[in-house]
Amino acid sequence: MSPAFKVAVAGLVAVAAIVFFLPPPAGYTAQTMHAGALCLLVIGLWAFSALPEHLVGLLFFLLAMVFAIAPAGVVFSGFASGTLWLVLGGLVLAEAVNSTGLGVRLARALIGRHALSYRGFIAAVVLVCSLMCVVMPATVTRIVLLLPIMAALAQRLGLAPGSRGYDGVALAVIITNNQVGTAFLPANAPNLVLAGAAETLYRTTFTYGEWLLVQLPVMGVLKALVIIALVWRLFPDETRTPAAQEADAPMSGDEKRLAVILAAAVTLWATDFAHGIHPGWIGLGAGLATLMPRIGVMPVSSFSERVKLNPFFYIAAILGLGAIMVESGLSRGLGEAVQDGLKLQSGHDAANFATLALLATVTGAVVTNVAQPALLAPLAGHFAEAAGWPLKAALMTIVLGFTTAVFPFQVPPMMVGVQIAGLKLRRVLRISVPLALISLFVLLPINYLWWRAIGYFGGSGF
Repeated sequence: MSPAFKVAVAGLVAVAAIVFFLPPPAGYTAQTMHAGALCLLVIGLWAFSALPEHLVGLLFFLLAMVFAIAPAGVVFSGFASGTLWLVLGGLVLAEAVNSTGLGVRLARALIGRHALSYRGFIAAVVLVCSLMCVVMPATVTRIVLLLPIMAALAQRLGLAPGSRGYDGVALAVIITNNQVGTAFLPANAPNLVLAGAAETLYRTTFTYGEWLLVQLPVMGVLKALVIIALVWRLFPDETRTPAAQEADAPMSGDEKRLAVILAAAVTLWATDFAHGIHPGWIGLGAGLATLMPRIGVMPVSSFSERVKLNPFFYIAAILGLGAIMVESGLSRGLGEAVQDGLKLQSGHDAANFATLALLATVTGAVVTNVAQPALLAPLAGHFAEAAGWPLKAALMTIVLGFTTAVFPFQVPPMMVGVQIAGLKLRRVLRISVPLALISLFVLLPINYLWWRAIGYFGGSGF
């Protein structure tokens, strides 16, 4: 940790302490200032990455209870959210896909045996990564799994490390898993945090099918096509004829059982609008099935030895943080202050949409997407009221901020991928900057038209 960084963190702690002892403004209580100090400290530590996210989350629980900032039922309210248990189920499923080798088999089955042109290979990489977002709900795990597979396939096709084509393949994996993954509810942590916050703060539940309808056509399918086109244009190359490859071994019993479990989970997720079972309980059930004797694919000991629970506590802390912001009146104060600056007006849907989408995007650049939903979700109710929208529309504009990242440091899983692939920052910026511009000036207007077409701003039953 550099001296300047230490000074910045010390300054953050000092400012939080000052806020804690400041007298509250008219209409608010000391609890509001205490909650503001805690939120400032926790979100700042997440933004600085001064500590691992789960440790900051545990620190939040400790400070909230020691200083009696809110009742325990509020502080720990995240654990009552079905979305948090979807995170747990997703962590188990991700480990199962990785440990059984099913993820490798799926990738190789789709593209590993074919002599593809470079353009065909990039398109196949984006397709495989998009499909893996459906069955593997953990961005960093998908990136860690898929990067070595795609790198090996790239080299087999004659794309040497350091070449434009090799870097194009790596960037296609990293960006697709992050940005296209946003279109699938369980596919990344910010999605789950936002869905959990909607449930905890507003008693509003997103279904898997609704999320797909709202986000997939533009921020999923169209964005995937834009990523393919940009890699083709900015990282042109040619593949070579691959050497002969031995056929894969037959699927093991574990892989077959896991394939059945995943197929059942995806089917239930996609039809939750019909049966009404929360996606969290489907995910938790699928995760449990992988650990059950005889029908499972991993030993029971895997849960304690191999499943990383860090995201579970991080997301629980964010949900509790949002609940404290609402309970203390902090979100009301911030919402009124932000509203004065944003000038949202009922009946001006296009301007409201552009303003909130831009706010979400800029916020991601300032606090990273780790803390982004924690900051914005408690304000969504105020935004919806000012804009005259259903609450879900305001919440979904926050998701649009997750899908646009100029710098890799905004998204920790992207940083992991960049480090694994050994990419230079200028290579990343070469595609991330034009992709961000296209997202802001082309995809977002199309997305607005799509939401208006499906009546998402009101009047369609959402």
